[in-house]
Amino acid sequence: MPKLKVTGGNLLSGTIEISGAKNSAVALLPAALLCKTKSTIFKVPKIRDIEYLLKILKVLNCDYNVIEDEIIIDTTNLKNAPIPEELSEQMRASYYFMGTLLSRFKHVEISFPGGCVIGARPIDLHIKGFEALGAKVELIRNKYIIHAEKLIGTRIYLDFASVGATINLMLAATGAEGETIIENAAREPEIVNVASFLISMGCKITGAGTSTIIIEGNKEIDNGVTEVFPDRIEAATYVILGALAGDNLTIKGLIKDHINAILIKLKDVGVEFTANETEITLSKCQNPKATNITTQVYPGFPTDAQQPFTVLLTQAKGESTITETIYESRYISAGLLKEMGANTTSSGNILKVIGKTPLHGAELYVPDLRGGAALLLAGLIADGETILDNISLILRGYEDIVEKLTNVGAKIEIIE
Repeated sequence: MPKLKVTGGNLLSGTIEISGAKNSAVALLPAALLCKTKSTIFKVPKIRDIEYLLKILKVLNCDYNVIEDEIIIDTTNLKNAPIPEELSEQMRASYYFMGTLLSRFKHVEISFPGGCVIGARPIDLHIKGFEALGAKVELIRNKYIIHAEKLIGTRIYLDFASVGATINLMLAATGAEGETIIENAAREPEIVNVASFLISMGCKITGAGTSTIIIEGNKEIDNGVTEVFPDRIEAATYVILGALAGDNLTIKGLIKDHINAILIKLKDVGVEFTANETEITLSKCQNPKATNITTQVYPGFPTDAQQPFTVLLTQAKGESTITETIYESRYISAGLLKEMGANTTSSGNILKVIGKTPLHGAELYVPDLRGGAALLLAGLIADGETILDNISLILRGYEDIVEKLTNVGAKIEIIE
């Protein structure tokens, strides 16, 4: 199994171009099933999750053509087949096929979705929403069987502003009769990205990006086209890296408004940077200061960025705290950072980081996607070599990460 060897100590300069967002792309590909014939998605990242989604499209008898970062999906011969566990368990986003197949066929069979182990991530909000639309849901031996004679538009209130549930119910509602209103909807940019794709197909959707989304059911859906938004978590990861090891490092092709919560905290820490709407340039912060962070749904501080930000806090003088409100098991990488010399302790959903502590290389097993990114960042500023195992978790979310970092001066390579 391949591993990642990281040699720390190099300053990084040049430009890193941000790819299309993983969390948008993994919803857009299933959403393409709503088209009766062809749809086109531009700026699709080349990551492991996309590879598995394309395999699921094959199971469903979809044709597709990949041209660089463009994917053309043809659903002319789409069939409603059960999605096998060996594919659905590879990624959390496989659950979006629930919404699209329920909309198209009023019947879905799919094994329980997988993904990173970062705490309990139930899909009860999705299920309750499907039931509110008129579906019956059974869970038999780890397989969901969802069926409806027809879907009827209704008002759905989400107990938690879940991105996945918001998107999934938006997809299902396109096949419902009448109007569906989703209240306490998530407001993340990825939802706007999916909604714009659906609108290009002919769907009537208003309110995406706000806490109330209204969807009018529509049977005439076809010929969708969209471009994947820039990946705000990839952008945040590399901006944090710039604060750790940059030498006029430029992060290009982002949407600045999407990472404002990160930038505000970087200013709190004492990081200086120059920015416009699409790029940020920064250098290593010589004397970062401690701060406190609470993860929140968008537009608050994203849970997906707290693990990389923890690395920066190990270099900040004083005691910092991170309060994790989204996933309860997202401090595994902090424990691994202790093996590199960090001073971290966790209790419940609160992590304390006391700095400044020098980091040294170690051999570590990547626990999850964003935890792997954090360990990679730590390796880039640590003394000596860091060997990371289970790197497929990193590759499932960061396109061309080795090439991008090598091009700006990082000493990093995949080894067998």
